[in-house]
Amino acid sequence: MNSSAIQAKLAELGITLPPLAVPAAAYQPFVRTGNLLFVSGHIAKKDGKAWVGQLGKDTDTATGQQAARAIAIDLLGTLQAATGDLGKVVRIVKVMSLVNSTPDFTEQHLVTNGCSELLAAVLGDAGKHARSAFGVAQIPMGACVEIELIAEVSD
Repeated sequence: MNSSAIQAKLAELGITLPPLAVPAAAYQPFVRTGNLLFVSGHIAKKDGKAWVGQLGKDTDTATGQQAARAIAIDLLGTLQAATGDLGKVVRIVKVMSLVNSTPDFTEQHLVTNGCSELLAAVLGDAGKHARSAFGVAQIPMGACVEIELIAEVSD
């Protein structure tokens, strides 16, 4: 999609992209090699703080999907900062989602749809990607979801 179509879609959805977040530890928010952009994991945030919870215990699938959607907005903000123009995103290649969940919770894939669906809505076919979704025992700061991605970008 071209830049103006992406901006129009963001406006239609009522989304304002956040500025690039300052890393919380010793890592870079993104690293580019060739035409691939590796975006570090983003944790779910609500009201500027970690969106804390464990799926299957105190957080349900629908809330997890909202958290994953919020992460997608943050990821798009990082992509914007990295490229200067979301129109330079050729394709989201891969998304990896970590869902803080109980051992018997099995809807990690449905939680991650909150991110995947928004990326496709904003970027069109370029937002459709390969994906993995895992249940994990804990995520930094007790966040309910963390998602990273790999994107192909143009110059």
